[in-house]
Amino acid sequence: MALRSELGDFSSIVCFKALITGVEDTLGTEGAAAVFVQAGRLRGQKLAHELGLAGAKVSVEQLAAALNNAVGKDGTRLCRIDAARELPGGVIQVDTGETVCSAGEAMGSQRQCTFTLGAVAAAVETVMGRPYTARQVGSVLRGGTHDTFEFTPVG
Repeated sequence: MALRSELGDFSSIVCFKALITGVEDTLGTEGAAAVFVQAGRLRGQKLAHELGLAGAKVSVEQLAAALNNAVGKDGTRLCRIDAARELPGGVIQVDTGETVCSAGEAMGSQRQCTFTLGAVAAAVETVMGRPYTARQVGSVLRGGTHDTFEFTPVG
């Protein structure tokens, strides 16, 4: 069911980016980052529950496929989830592409994918049933092939 009868469920990246820069102008970069990560986390938790994956502890490959279906081309179009892998120590890395946060940014920009990072982090935590420290370790804006997120288990 569409949220809006005529315009549908999607809006423009241009409008989303205006929201980001407006909040940054008001709160500063760090304050805005905290707000957007938390907003993303709320979205990610809700998404994991909507997908019926909360606590399912599926493989990272299955999680990536489910998330890509929900937020990729056939979903909300937040980003593509291109790959996920588990590294030693239970660390999970997720490669994303065409993130809404990086769209339209100049090469070399220091923009971080705060909302997207928060959403993916909370989805991972909710599905895997444990907390992680989340950080962005790669950026298409700074020469990477993906916006890559890394999730390190806490405790």
